[in-house]
Amino acid sequence: MTGKNRDNYNKNYIAYVNSFNPPTQHFKNCFRAFIVGGGICCIGQFLRGIFESAFGLYGDELAAAVSIGLIFLGTLLTGLGVYDRIGRYAGAGSIVPITGFANSVASPAIEFKTEGLVYGLAAKMFIVAGPIIVYGVLAGTIVGMIYLLL
Repeated sequence: MTGKNRDNYNKNYIAYVNSFNPPTQHFKNCFRAFIVGGGICCIGQFLRGIFESAFGLYGDELAAAVSIGLIFLGTLLTGLGVYDRIGRYAGAGSIVPITGFANSVASPAIEFKTEGLVYGLAAKMFIVAGPIIVYGVLAGTIVGMIYLLL
């Protein structure tokens, strides 16, 4: 095949493939991600207000309580099958907040629970989130050491 024929063939192939793919709606996807991610953050602010006024928490205790509350809600919604629907609708808007991390730990655990507690639940729970945890701890350690030395 000569160069001109190859270029024509590639253009025809790309046009053929694109005829099956619907066009990406970037603005719509970004808007959905913004709304859902912002909604999750608003829920976090609501939890912050509740924990602050009802339980008198402040500072680090308040931040930890809000994080725990959001992780619990993300895991609960994953177990009920709701978070997957939210993720399909919102895309990155549901992945970026801490609830997305809870979903990435809970989803494989639920999926592989039929393989047993050790080989299924325990082994597969961190299949997605494991590298995030490892590199997060490593980066935190390095930053802590730099902070200690300065």
